[in-house]
Amino acid sequence: MSATVLLALAVAVVSVVALRVYLRYRGKMLVRCPETGKTAAVKVAAGDAARSALLEHGEIHLKECSRWPERQSCGQDCLSQVGADPQSCLVRTKVADWYRGRTCAYCHKPFGELHWHDHRPAVIGPNMKTVQWSEVAPQDLPEIFETYLPVCWSCHIAETFRREHPELVVDRPGNRGPMGELLTEHKEEHHASPTSRN
Repeated sequence: MSATVLLALAVAVVSVVALRVYLRYRGKMLVRCPETGKTAAVKVAAGDAARSALLEHGEIHLKECSRWPERQSCGQDCLSQVGADPQSCLVRTKVADWYRGRTCAYCHKPFGELHWHDHRPAVIGPNMKTVQWSEVAPQDLPEIFETYLPVCWSCHIAETFRREHPELVVDRPGNRGPMGELLTEHKEEHHASPTSRN
């Protein structure tokens, strides 16, 4: 085997290792701040982690934190949570886990696999306004999970249009639920309410 082939194989192996480390730590994560005991949104410097892995240091550090810049000089002790299981700390993982097994508060359609690039699901809160989960601060997600209800993309779009353009919406008596959602015959028969917990 020629030196060129060996070099190419070595580069390929190194690239795969670096890519795996980068993907492992990429994305916004939620951790419990050791200093305050509250949830914080952090982002690991994934590129630096990948380079560190190539040098066999295996060190990670934060690139962003919702408590910065005020507490940027902290010891970053929360990294022990990320290092143990970065995938479970990902915001996307936590959001997907919350939607799993639930149904839309409006149409009652069960949530399947979430689409991250389009048709993102939403939530409805005590103010009766639907918002997509990506519109809320990640560090607020634990509270959102406790006090909001899940809403599918289609119902979010319909309700947003209804809220922003009420002059273009015609309500038929008896076809709306307590939150103004369009009722199907099935829902009318059972008097389903989007305010009920899933």
